[in-house]
Amino acid sequence: MLDVRRLLLLRDLGRLGTIAAVAQARAYTPSAVSQQLSVLEREAGVPLLGRSGRRVALTAAAVTLVRHAEEVLAALERADAALAAAQAGLSGTLRIGAFPSAARTLLPAALVALARDHPGLDLELTELDPVDVPDAVRDRRLDLALVHDYDVVPAEPDPALAAQPLLDETVHLAVPTDGPPDADPDPPDPVAGFREAGWIAGTPGTLCHAVTLHACRAAGYAPRIRHHADDFGTVLALVAAGQGVALVPQLAAGRPPDGVRLVPLALRRRTALTYRRGGADHPAVAAGIAAVRRSTADLGFPVLG
Repeated sequence: MLDVRRLLLLRDLGRLGTIAAVAQARAYTPSAVSQQLSVLEREAGVPLLGRSGRRVALTAAAVTLVRHAEEVLAALERADAALAAAQAGLSGTLRIGAFPSAARTLLPAALVALARDHPGLDLELTELDPVDVPDAVRDRRLDLALVHDYDVVPAEPDPALAAQPLLDETVHLAVPTDGPPDADPDPPDPVAGFREAGWIAGTPGTLCHAVTLHACRAAGYAPRIRHHADDFGTVLALVAAGQGVALVPQLAAGRPPDGVRLVPLALRRRTALTYRRGGADHPAVAAGIAAVRRSTADLGFPVLG
């Protein structure tokens, strides 16, 4: 019988590429990870690991085993959901993750509703960048999370996770109102008109940084980034102060400060609710999804799905 915990280590290795990275993610020593993978290899009866330079590569048999491991883990999630559904009332902890603009706008009303309707449920909210969400949900640090991508920078699907679409937003170009007006009052690509401007972008490595680079490169230039800021309130304050221009999605641009003009773009930001495969029917996760969808609709946004 294959051990599920060792299957998790094999899955992590396929995703992270090195024994050291798996050890760091799981708070093990590298030797402990190697030992457990060796045991799994003996249990499987076929070679699972090979070398590719300094990295450890999965064999074809290991890739097949990881694919089956995802199905096993999803079945365990469904079993956990069935047990939770058999209990009277919701209890335990629901760990929710969200990116800052959603945590500030969509989550407060949802948390109030959950606390009112399910007083036995302990709620935990964590604010984090969408690039960090898959690992947090996969590793059970979160049960439900709001994650976004952009139509021009789509996220790769994760076989361990499932998702429900929630929201599709317009992305705006935020520019100072006292800056030079565009030569064309309705340009086909407003980003192209700010080739010489300083830009305000997210921290390198974040999705917001990546979409700024993509939008400017699509307009034919590399942006001159003057400031890095991950909070859109800070971004809009910097734009109002004449420090540059920035991309701001609709959810974060509700009430821009004086001195900011918002130019709608063709870019779209897409938000989804994500959770572990097999977990959609868990009563706490289902309650969280319903509460977030209601709060989104109450704010006047068209809810997808």
